[in-house]
Amino acid sequence: MRWSDEGIVLSTRRHGERGLIVHLLTRERGRHAGLVRGGQGPRTRMRFQTGNRLAVSWSARLSEHLGHLAGELLRGHAARFIDDRARLACLAAAASVAEVTLPEREPHPRAYAGLNALLEALDQDDNYAALYVRWELDLLAELGYGLDLSHCASTGATDNLAYVSPRSGQAVSEEAAAPYRAKLLRLPRFLLVAENAPPAADDILAGLALTGYFLERRVLAPHERKIPAARLRFVDVIKRQTAIPASA
Repeated sequence: MRWSDEGIVLSTRRHGERGLIVHLLTRERGRHAGLVRGGQGPRTRMRFQTGNRLAVSWSARLSEHLGHLAGELLRGHAARFIDDRARLACLAAAASVAEVTLPEREPHPRAYAGLNALLEALDQDDNYAALYVRWELDLLAELGYGLDLSHCASTGATDNLAYVSPRSGQAVSEEAAAPYRAKLLRLPRFLLVAENAPPAADDILAGLALTGYFLERRVLAPHERKIPAARLRFVDVIKRQTAIPASA
């Protein structure tokens, strides 16, 4: 059995003395893995860095086998952000979340397109952290756990939406939330209104807390999985951006 596709590298791990097992998110076949012969060589390992987009071919005797993978670089990402800790953390977080949430060998073209767009935006848009939160929001919808942010769950109002119910995933207005505000998740404005200026870091953190809550409880916990460490590191990077310098 053989196929060719386009894929984004999610992770790699050593196999034996020379091999490399590569996990990809492919455009047409979803999350898929394969063994790269001689993958631990310097040139090949650079090609299969996390976040890189490749033209790949996969072959195996039977479809359920791990199979062998070969790939040619279409677009390199990780090397461009080697000196930008925040962007590199964003890339690693997106790849790890895609790997831990998306089912293996099940097509998810919307998730692939969204991840590809996010990676392309990393070196073009200073609003990349907000784009990352939106990508997680779209990922929840792709997996069947989309949030309803169109109107207030209590009153039906469409204005002053400021919170999200952790039980229903529906928006709640500022007024309706008053009696039980402490039990709700904050809904940052940038998820409702497209703005030219990047949101403040505390709004990004609120967005990450919102999507992280539903990813953890609705997608990961039922399979006894946890939020990946790379995403936790990205949150820490954003938190450090909110810190006030000691000399201020």
